[in-house]
Amino acid sequence: MLLERIYDEDLAQASYFIGCQAKGEALVVDARRDIQVYQDLAAKNGMKITAVTETHVHADYLSGTRELAAATGAEIYVSGEGGEDWQYGFEAERLLDQDAIRLGNISVQALHTPGHTPEHLSFLVTDGAFSDQPGFLLSGDFVFSGDLGRPDLLDEAAGGTDTRFAGAHDLFASLRDKFLTLPDYVQVYPGHGAGSACGKALGAIPSSTVGYERNFAWWSNYLEANDEEGFVEALLDGQPDAHAYFGRMKRENLQGPAILGERTPLAELATGDVATALAADEIGVVDTRHNTLVHEGTAAGALNIPAGNKAASYGAWAMDPETDQRPLVLLAPDSETATGMWDHLIRVGIDKVAGYITSLDGLPAYVPETLAPDDMAGFDAALLLDVRHMTEHTAGHIPGSVQLNAGRVLWHTEKLPADGVIVSYCQSGVRNSVAASALRRAGFNVVELEGSYAGWKHMQNA
Repeated sequence: MLLERIYDEDLAQASYFIGCQAKGEALVVDARRDIQVYQDLAAKNGMKITAVTETHVHADYLSGTRELAAATGAEIYVSGEGGEDWQYGFEAERLLDQDAIRLGNISVQALHTPGHTPEHLSFLVTDGAFSDQPGFLLSGDFVFSGDLGRPDLLDEAAGGTDTRFAGAHDLFASLRDKFLTLPDYVQVYPGHGAGSACGKALGAIPSSTVGYERNFAWWSNYLEANDEEGFVEALLDGQPDAHAYFGRMKRENLQGPAILGERTPLAELATGDVATALAADEIGVVDTRHNTLVHEGTAAGALNIPAGNKAASYGAWAMDPETDQRPLVLLAPDSETATGMWDHLIRVGIDKVAGYITSLDGLPAYVPETLAPDDMAGFDAALLLDVRHMTEHTAGHIPGSVQLNAGRVLWHTEKLPADGVIVSYCQSGVRNSVAASALRRAGFNVVELEGSYAGWKHMQNA
């Protein structure tokens, strides 16, 4: 048996490739939308992807299940659990508790493990060529290394009302009746690692075991004492901010994400043509450089979504493709960077990219306004905005600031003053530049605090 973990640093998300060497067949679990990595793995190992599945209706990224099936002809399997409201809106085989997908001697058995979501499945893997007993659990967003999937996302991002309590009780039952009945040696491969907003204290190690979690995870004492109410209270306390785009991901993943098919390589565009389209408000420009370079000058109205390991996350904070249908033009140094950026953006459903430019020449120039920390006292601001996480704000903030997470601010502009200047900050300036560019594009007058909170704190300690 071949078991490969494919990890996306951007969204702290893991997908899995399970292959049977004897039959040359493979299954992919929780695929992302840029699917070449799975096709390359199959080709490298002389396998054909014959099945694709996912653990649940994801909130933090757009599923690549349908994309991969369309490209390979693989059979789609999804959860049939969770009740009427959680049935997928596209054609697929429905998996119920204890159902199995088979690849030669390999059995991939579905376990209904609700809590994070009502329909959630985990997959218990048995390598029949080695043993008749299961050895691996793909736990999705049920059990992480050192933590559990949060049960409050349906309230926070999908329009639910107090579903968190039922979810927390379901999670307790799933641990008791499913997870803790497994042998200690079963290796656990979760769907996320540190940095994901799907839990509050995820570990960075890529895997664990049932025994390790049983003995050392924060929740183990509550299960041992059968203290369900204490477990629920501890689980729900201190969960991080949920990003606003999660609601869109839930809707699109349940309905079935659009299939992109083979994408045409991005073309380099003439800046003169881009300037004309920009003046007609037919496109949007994305400056993919670091915020320090953006602050030296960018294009008027440009979003700052820096290329790199957080491009999908930042892109989903900075624009909503449901309400803004304008295609994007990426400012990038070369085709490779632009293509990599596009790969990240489609993971969160930002599909319309018209091409790229390598220069700002000919575009309307704009220099973002900034404010030095020692000039704050005499500056007349209508609002001092902290775009960090709530936990960061609680741990320490600039007096008088109002917290509104960068991943939520564009969807809660009613909380911002319609007139006057907004001074914004994050921890170091990167997230703030993303949020500030989005708010400027939405018509707000935003000044960025130089050095953000770290710069202000340094001045206080000087």
